[in-house]
Amino acid sequence: MEWLIWLGALVSLTGLAGLVWCIVKVWKARKAGLDDDTLREEIRKVVPLNTGALFLSVLGLMLVVVGILLG
Repeated sequence: MEWLIWLGALVSLTGLAGLVWCIVKVWKARKAGLDDDTLREEIRKVVPLNTGALFLSVLGLMLVVVGILLG
């Protein structure tokens, strides 16, 4: 089940990269000095991507745990 562990690690790292991308995107929007409504709209656009990246990261960690338990 070693392949399941590596697959889970890859999926988890992809999710982590997505989370970092979301953080950078919101950070740049805050530093741009946008007004309140525009900043809220930018954050609304990032929230679904952030949730998806978090889900992907959790799914990858679950694959790693299952791979360890089965191996």
